[in-house]
Amino acid sequence: MSDPASRYAAAEAERRHPVSASFASLQKFDLDPFQIAGCHALEEGRSVLVAAPTGAGKTIVGEFAVHLAMREPGDKAFYTTPMKALSNQKFRELQDVYGEGEVGLLTGDTNINGNARVVVMTTEVLRNMLYANSPALRGLRYVVMDEVHYLADRFRGPVWEEVIIHLPQTVRLVSLSATVSNAEEFGDWLDTVRGDTAVIVSETRPVPLEQHVLVRGDLLPLFDDRAGVATAQVNQELTRIRSPKGATFENNRRASEYRSRDDREARRPHRGGRRPVRPSNAQRIERIDRPQVVKLLGQANLLPAIFFIFSRAGCDAAVQQVRRSHVKLTTPAERDEIRDIIDDRLAPLQDEDLAVLGYWEWRDNLERGVASHHAGLLPAFKEVVEELFQRKLVKVVFATETLALGINMPARTVVLEKLEKFNGEARVAITSGEYTQLTGRAGRRGIDVEGHAVVQWTEGLDPQAVAALASRRTYPLNSSFRPTYNMAVNLIDQFGRERAREILESSFAQFQADRAVVGLARQVKDAEASLAGYETSMTCDRGDFTEYSGIRRDLSDLEKLNRADRTAPSRIRAQRQKDLQSLRRRMQRHPCHTCPDREAHARWAERYWKLRRRTDKLRRDIETRTGTVARIFDRIIDVLTQLDYVTFEAGTAALTDAGRTMRRIYGERDLLVAESLRRGLWRDLDPASLAALASCLVYEPRRDESGEYGLPRGPFREALVRTQDLWARLDDLEQDNRLPGSEPLATGLARAMNSWARGATLDRVLEEADLAAGDFVRWTKQTIDLLDQLSMVADADVAVAARRALDAVRRGIVAYASV
Repeated sequence: MSDPASRYAAAEAERRHPVSASFASLQKFDLDPFQIAGCHALEEGRSVLVAAPTGAGKTIVGEFAVHLAMREPGDKAFYTTPMKALSNQKFRELQDVYGEGEVGLLTGDTNINGNARVVVMTTEVLRNMLYANSPALRGLRYVVMDEVHYLADRFRGPVWEEVIIHLPQTVRLVSLSATVSNAEEFGDWLDTVRGDTAVIVSETRPVPLEQHVLVRGDLLPLFDDRAGVATAQVNQELTRIRSPKGATFENNRRASEYRSRDDREARRPHRGGRRPVRPSNAQRIERIDRPQVVKLLGQANLLPAIFFIFSRAGCDAAVQQVRRSHVKLTTPAERDEIRDIIDDRLAPLQDEDLAVLGYWEWRDNLERGVASHHAGLLPAFKEVVEELFQRKLVKVVFATETLALGINMPARTVVLEKLEKFNGEARVAITSGEYTQLTGRAGRRGIDVEGHAVVQWTEGLDPQAVAALASRRTYPLNSSFRPTYNMAVNLIDQFGRERAREILESSFAQFQADRAVVGLARQVKDAEASLAGYETSMTCDRGDFTEYSGIRRDLSDLEKLNRADRTAPSRIRAQRQKDLQSLRRRMQRHPCHTCPDREAHARWAERYWKLRRRTDKLRRDIETRTGTVARIFDRIIDVLTQLDYVTFEAGTAALTDAGRTMRRIYGERDLLVAESLRRGLWRDLDPASLAALASCLVYEPRRDESGEYGLPRGPFREALVRTQDLWARLDDLEQDNRLPGSEPLATGLARAMNSWARGATLDRVLEEADLAAGDFVRWTKQTIDLLDQLSMVADADVAVAARRALDAVRRGIVAYASV
């Protein structure tokens, strides 16, 4: 930007946006153009959608919104994230800037300074505040929705849309998203429901990414840079390795030497084509083990690294492999610092619990600079791993893909051992969007001049397929919005039924469906013009050829059916013969049958009927898409009306007492919880039994479970059976109203939750639950969330039991909080 015109334009932009310029001068890095554009839009009073790659610095725009709020006394800013770990991280970062007194944290199970001017929270907390019309909303000027592409999540996504729709129009919205291929469509919807919204898209990574394939001991570039970046041509060396059929004798001799030689000292990644081609047989190339890969990356100065392994057991096994090989990646001084951080962070945990959790081996691995990171790990352990990795003390992390979802843990290198994962039903290839998300962790801004993505060679690997994954940026953002019972009663309570339907029709889900309808309607219109042309071409002066061709078509269809279904009973075949004879007589008697141009007309008729079938299908598609969300809402209202949660007086919908209770019951089983409370199914439960039953309502097992061995007896069993019977009746009612219903109750955690609430030791409870510590803590916190709701909405007996259950369950590793 050395020319005078560019300098003048930049100076003029700074003059028009003085707050942005002042904020930019406080940052560690010069702001990128997309960051500057986002800040300018906010300073102009607009909302903004920023879509940019992982690690590009989108959060700067969110932080500028907080900066704007803090400039005006009384103004507030909420910063929402999809995960508690992200909320905790952002809470600490904002505290460092604005001080402890100005920043709060609300994550369901944590409430710190909730009335502060800047509050970090999970999106669900904000949704609940909106429905409750919380006083904390007064003075709210900015809401930052970090990782807003989460609205595509099947289970939690609808909450994002609820918040976007229900926020007061005076609130400016800052939506931060990963790179999606339909950002403009999402931005158009935001503009529709939120008002003036700037859409800012950047596909530029702040740190360039080098792509490699690890073939035994060599890091080969995925792309041949001699062909130019625009062509993204695959390195021919990789192609020859996969397909050695055309190799010369000399190349085959080299390939043999390449396969048999010992591992050489690892070399830095090199550009395509600068080494002699070494074709070889992919099936004969052995993968080097993980300790060797770690050593190779270390020698090539490519640490720290994240290895993405799509299984928890695989992550833990990888750490053990490195441990057994005696790899040590840290200096004595780093090991001392690691010990100090661990001792400080985990001081609240009891020694006997730490022993159960394999603490000493985990600590020793960290001191070596190696760790795993997955959902089964105790949250406290995960947080320590994240901090040590950010401080460059841990050099290698073996992680599941959950690490790629927003947590600030960039590395120099990302290694993908496989390009497929188990989705719960089968092994499937990862998508280009997932590949981009995972490799987006590579490259630390201000530290690395480039990041590195390494794919390990496996039998059958296709370099062209890898190149397609690395080159494509197809990550569409599709709504997962659907009305719930809780949403329905809250909307009716605040707006009435008709206004509620209008609000739901403004959802992104309906916006996308309506856009699809526009395209379908255009196809129908074009088809109708073609049909009119076909009708003209098959016009017969002897009679109605459309009618005649219809008879011929019915006759042809019936003849095909008769030939194909030769096993039909004789009675049915006899009836078909009668129908065939009748159709033949009608066809022969039709005036068009004797037309000399009959077959020419028939060819046009064939085109007519083929297009007519396709057009009828398009019309049916339009009918199913138009008003989809509102129709589901109507079915939900029908269920609520039949159960007396909603009544109609003079055509106006109103809530009953039961409906008003349901307003404060959130979760997948809102109707079952509300009905159980109304019917008094849980009145006889003591606190431990109530905690056990609550776990049955939230727990989702990772595998099929059978039997009810070890479940608490007495009142618990009776309450469980009654609740299961109620679930079955409600499920039938939902099916009758063309709603999808829900899964049966899962009892797999009940025994362990009952024991935990009665004071059992951690080792016994984990054995009874057959769960990893991280899973137990996660499901227990969801149980706590439900118990907390019961303590506020249930009748006195159940409310008291719920409060006592909360006190009993919230202890030990469950009570631990890092902030």
